[in-house]
Amino acid sequence: MRMTPLRAAFYTLGCRLNQAETATLSATFAAQGYTIVEFGEETDVCVINTCSVTESAEAKCRQAVRAVLRRSPQAYVAVTGCYAQVGVEALRRIEGLDLIVGTEDKMRLVECIDAVPQKLGQPRVVHSTKISRHPFTIAGVGDYSGQTRANIKIQDGCNFACAFCIIPFTRGGARSRELDDIVREAHGLVAQGHREIVLTGVNIGTYDDAGQDVLRVVQALEPIAGLERIRISSIEPTTISEALVEWMATSSKLCPYLHVPVQSGDDQVLQRMKRRYTRATFAAFIERVAARVPDMCLGTDVMVGFPGEDERAFNNTHTLLADLPLAYFHVFSYSERPHTYAQRYRDPVVPAVVQQRSRLLRELSARQKAAFYRRFTGRTLRVLFEHRDASGLFTGFSDNYIRVGMATESNVANQLLPIRLLSADDGLALGRLVPASSPV
Repeated sequence: MRMTPLRAAFYTLGCRLNQAETATLSATFAAQGYTIVEFGEETDVCVINTCSVTESAEAKCRQAVRAVLRRSPQAYVAVTGCYAQVGVEALRRIEGLDLIVGTEDKMRLVECIDAVPQKLGQPRVVHSTKISRHPFTIAGVGDYSGQTRANIKIQDGCNFACAFCIIPFTRGGARSRELDDIVREAHGLVAQGHREIVLTGVNIGTYDDAGQDVLRVVQALEPIAGLERIRISSIEPTTISEALVEWMATSSKLCPYLHVPVQSGDDQVLQRMKRRYTRATFAAFIERVAARVPDMCLGTDVMVGFPGEDERAFNNTHTLLADLPLAYFHVFSYSERPHTYAQRYRDPVVPAVVQQRSRLLRELSARQKAAFYRRFTGRTLRVLFEHRDASGLFTGFSDNYIRVGMATESNVANQLLPIRLLSADDGLALGRLVPASSPV
């Protein structure tokens, strides 16, 4: 009979939503008596929360399983997340894997593991092709130990069915979390010391709990004492209301920050992607928001190498990104995904061309990020500090998502301080503390 608590480790691949779900799973395991250890340490149980957005993400999942078993040969390894929903047959073939839990049962994963986990030589599968579309709640409060910011999952699934996207197959249709349950967890996270909360989901702009939208979520969270910041994660451009932008322009808690995926700046490619806007409407939206909230940070996602993206289409994308007031963009290569409409297209882009175009966009992003940072040199911004980096600087982020470093001997972790920016270089602004008596 085992006298010491079982150890559990967690490894997360993919998006911020996966991180939020792992935090909930970790808290659930702790409530059941497990000792949570860092991934990489010896463990009795390891949960790998997977991503399936690209072939590379799926390969990293398989690598993670093998890495765990090398370090802890007797570890009981469970895989959940998007790859566990659509890649069951491939996962079955991984030697040493013990449990595969699909989307519908993900959040009750701890219940699927025996009190004394037994390796049976082949994985047990808990999986359903049907995924609930009902409003949902989440038990407990996410575990973000050692982190300043905490994520709250407010929504899951998507009905948009973009041609390249596997998410409707991995997570199902759109559904929203009950607002009262969001507020409950937010209170719990603030009680644990978190001063910033990030709202996350698959398509959070479609949040709808009995007619209450994402702006109502923000408004319900703002009165929470001790909550200093609310940040919205990636959100589709066609789902952002004028009322939300207006609220952002005047709120003292909602961060002036939007990450709004564009994917392409060419109308033909956008149409083939089955996106819900044109180049012109996206540009008009970005210009309007930037004018209404002048200091805000606007970021985007852009996909390179979508089938049919010729030189003209790529140049249209490059020009659009260069002309818009975007502070940065995440650049992704197209990856063909099973079940998606884009699988039908037979005009792929040569990998070498994808690499070259990706490099050009990343270089443009770096220039625009540097220019955005330099705009605020000499200005005072509120910075929520997180940790001391390898160089000895304490670093954190401003309300508008500028990464700031400060030289100090003090431990300023989780402190929100006024910092005057002195310089900016290579994705980091350097600043100094503004004393309380000094004008800002």
